[in-house]
Amino acid sequence: MRPPRRRLMAGLLLVPLLSGCFASSGDSASGSSGSAGGGHLRVALAFAPTENYSPYGQDAMLLSRLGVTEGLTRLDANGTAVPALAESWSRGNDGKSWEFTLRDAEFQDGGPVTAAAVAKALTAAGKADPAPAALAGVELTATAVEGDRVRVSTSRPDPVLPLRLSNPSLAVFSPKAYGDEGAVDVVGTATGPFALTRTTGDTSATLERFDDYWGGRAQASGITARFVSDGTARANALRTGDVDIAESLPVAQIGSLDEDTVHEVNTARNTSLHLNTASGPFADPRLRAAAREAIDPSAVAKGAYESSAVAARGLFGPALTWAAGKRTEPAGRARAADPDGTRITLAAYSDRPELPETAQVLQQQLEKAGFRVELEVRTYARLEGDLLAGKFDAAVYSRNMLLDTGDPVTVLASDFTCDGPNNLSFLCDKRVDALIADARAASGTAERQDAAMKAEAAVLATDAVIPLVHLELATGVATSVRGALPDPYERTLIGTGTRR
Repeated sequence: MRPPRRRLMAGLLLVPLLSGCFASSGDSASGSSGSAGGGHLRVALAFAPTENYSPYGQDAMLLSRLGVTEGLTRLDANGTAVPALAESWSRGNDGKSWEFTLRDAEFQDGGPVTAAAVAKALTAAGKADPAPAALAGVELTATAVEGDRVRVSTSRPDPVLPLRLSNPSLAVFSPKAYGDEGAVDVVGTATGPFALTRTTGDTSATLERFDDYWGGRAQASGITARFVSDGTARANALRTGDVDIAESLPVAQIGSLDEDTVHEVNTARNTSLHLNTASGPFADPRLRAAAREAIDPSAVAKGAYESSAVAARGLFGPALTWAAGKRTEPAGRARAADPDGTRITLAAYSDRPELPETAQVLQQQLEKAGFRVELEVRTYARLEGDLLAGKFDAAVYSRNMLLDTGDPVTVLASDFTCDGPNNLSFLCDKRVDALIADARAASGTAERQDAAMKAEAAVLATDAVIPLVHLELATGVATSVRGALPDPYERTLIGTGTRR
């Protein structure tokens, strides 16, 4: 039996993941210390930047976790929008506009955070191509009202705009950061407690404390972050003391680590199998049904996750306590056809060590049902382009279902509508789109949850996605470290109080 693990959060949702290979404590930064009492933190991250630190894609989450960026709002532990760069806000009578009053803050390049600067930042995000996932289907405009007030408007009423603006892809940067053709220079231009000062391709990044941060001076003098996809290497680096924090510890490594260094959280993250509905064998709903009938999620939970996960019943798991009571069974599914030796390509990425193992379990199950399965395993950075281009018949994918805004409807719009920017199943179903549109129009929390579950049932009825497991995730934190901030939304890890 594995030893018991310490839990940082049980409840709503999730933590993140990352990685790094550290060559020992010869890193010059690792021994430095700042006058605020904390040394230079060494962090192992699993996912390397894939878009040159663009704030409009997945790299935005990396910047947020390292304490570089902020938006007008942030999410608290309960998923509520609370002040960040904005001290307060109010909704206009037309329901389409909101006014945000800014706090007194500075950019890391020394300039003041003004209404004009914020409006420029949000306008740039609204024009980004592809659009940030938080703005899927949303037309956003921002204008400066006065020196400390910004009006943010949408083409139709958006009851969750303050939640939406908490997304790290909508972080605010100095006007100097915005160049031609949508490029954003994030080095030393954000507002968070740590400034990105140097990057080395997709291998490492150096951050230094921003002493004029409005929320108070950070206790750590800076951060050295390195990116390594091998989970065993991350665990070994924590074990040998070469890193202070290592995210996304592999299940197989947890039992060999000091139990006081392993912190586990319940999450809103699930692992699912996405089937390509646009081309290839799974364009046929009968073969999608055959794949669904062939798969036993409980075998994935036991085999690949060593019971650090539970078999999925839907897209929204048990960590979201409201979901189970509102779930309805999918109706109108296609009848399964005999696979009869149909060849399929199944992709998985190795940055999360359990995913290749999951793919192997699925390969066995699908082949037993009559499919012929070819596996393709790469790092996410090498897989992403082909994944988004639809070059695989199926893909194992891990997703935090409340990552984009903390709103379940938004993630459904991003992942399962015809124009969704994260639609890995390439699903385009009129009924699904209509139900998600209805959900987006709902204003109350309970009403949106009810509508989201109806949309979930419609998505599952297409067999475009087969939920496998709902996850617990483990972060390694050295016993000498205090104040690490892994959170259920994967947006924070290091804050002003994180130190060693």
